[in-house]
Amino acid sequence: MRRIKTLFMSLLTFVLAIPGLALAAGGGGAPVVIVADTRKLDGIMAWWANLYNESHVQFTTLTIILIPLVGVIFGVIADIVMNWIGIDLKSRELAEH
Repeated sequence: MRRIKTLFMSLLTFVLAIPGLALAAGGGGAPVVIVADTRKLDGIMAWWANLYNESHVQFTTLTIILIPLVGVIFGVIADIVMNWIGIDLKSRELAEH
């Protein structure tokens, strides 16, 4: 129980210290505008950069959907290629035993 209490107090101290650290930074700087440079882009890269510049919510949502989808597609392609070259991962025997 003492260990949990110590962990909780450490976490609480950390959470309470974060705003103080942010205020210690000064806060007198100019606001920063982050945009993608689309001058030399064309096609899907230009579309992707313009989506980032116009709507961070749509860009984030599309990124969250596309990353797992591309991972699944690459995984299926890797399975097909490994099966085609003779690597059978479905009936593999454990080498450790």
